[in-house]
Amino acid sequence: MVGNAALPSRILKIGDVSRRAGLSVKTIRFYCDQGLICPSGRSEGRYRLFEESVIEELSLIRALKMMEFPLIDVKLILEARRSGICNCSFLKGTVQEKIEAVDQKVKDLLAMQQQLLALLSGWRDCGGVKTEAEPIR
Repeated sequence: MVGNAALPSRILKIGDVSRRAGLSVKTIRFYCDQGLICPSGRSEGRYRLFEESVIEELSLIRALKMMEFPLIDVKLILEARRSGICNCSFLKGTVQEKIEAVDQKVKDLLAMQQQLLALLSGWRDCGGVKTEAEPIR
């Protein structure tokens, strides 16, 4: 028996990846088609096969998408991470841009809130008779 110096990582079918990552198979296929993740091969039944490490990458993709990073930036971040080459200035600049975009959204939402409060504070009842709403047909 030969010693196992380095055990290979576990190979997963796309359905297993989907369940473990909490993403649909369709989403995982889309990420493959966009070049965000790459299968390590295919099974005899032509299922995409993945290294177990793809679960961590999918978690990162999900987090970046929740922060509304565009796919091109997600791809660049993944490539930098995989290569081990520090790309701090790009990443820092991208995160700073995202912070500025969030700040602007907050300002826009606060302005909308003020408009709604002003509308509500100046509200005058029409004086009509209150009736139950008619059911939608």
